[in-house]
Amino acid sequence: MTTLVTGSRGRVGATLVNLLHSKGLGVRAASGTPEQLSPPSGVPTVKCDLGDPSTFAAALDGIESVFLYAQPAHIDAFIAEAESAGVRHIVLLSSSSVLEPPAAEGADSPIAVLHRDVERALEAGPVAATFLRPGAFSGNALRWSHAIRTTGRVDLPYPQSYSDPIHEADIADAAFAVLTEPELRGSAYHLSGPESLSFADQLAVLSGVAGREVKANVLTPDAWKEAVGGFMPAGFADVMLTYWAAQDGKPTVVTDAVERLTGHPGRTFAEWAQDHAEAFRA
Repeated sequence: MTTLVTGSRGRVGATLVNLLHSKGLGVRAASGTPEQLSPPSGVPTVKCDLGDPSTFAAALDGIESVFLYAQPAHIDAFIAEAESAGVRHIVLLSSSSVLEPPAAEGADSPIAVLHRDVERALEAGPVAATFLRPGAFSGNALRWSHAIRTTGRVDLPYPQSYSDPIHEADIADAAFAVLTEPELRGSAYHLSGPESLSFADQLAVLSGVAGREVKANVLTPDAWKEAVGGFMPAGFADVMLTYWAAQDGKPTVVTDAVERLTGHPGRTFAEWAQDHAEAFRA
């Protein structure tokens, strides 16, 4: 079996490439910019730009399974090319946002819409598909790394907003399980970290690895949106603010899907922080 891993520059994709290779399984690392990949020796790379259907055929040639990032623009073309190439299984990195009830037309989260559209296309297609639906990534905390290193203060509009941070290695382990165990195919799995933590809880953990006290610098939602305006689209900022407000003071539900799929408990946020400690140390 050879697996095409799209998005191999990402933390999940790169971890999955290493895991498949370490187990002696065939893997091809794909990216829109393959020249920037650095997979293990012996792992071939290929250009697969999910926004450019002309790259699909060569990337999928000889492939039996695919780990796919969600990109709705050309999903029908990707599915058709996958069927033509003889792909038997596609594992989609989806999002737990699809589990939320759809909002009024035009008011739904664009993150949920994007992932729902790709899931629906795969469900209607001829290739068996499995959906992994993680919640918040522990790696999202890396966006605080500069502030923690330089000031020890992180701008937050809702420091008591809760999420279920999941380690990228657990997502990769779950993907490995559904790619290699046929009985797990064709289902959807809601993945979460093993604990629900507020942003303030996460900052307390990061204080330990940073070697300095880290606190929230509480901003109003409008002030936070203005502060991130240089690098975050306004629509996406609005989505995040709406979600964080809904979770303010409300612990999220965690699942045991990681342990059921992988046979080991999910890694805690503290473990993730130790794995990435250098990013937070001055």
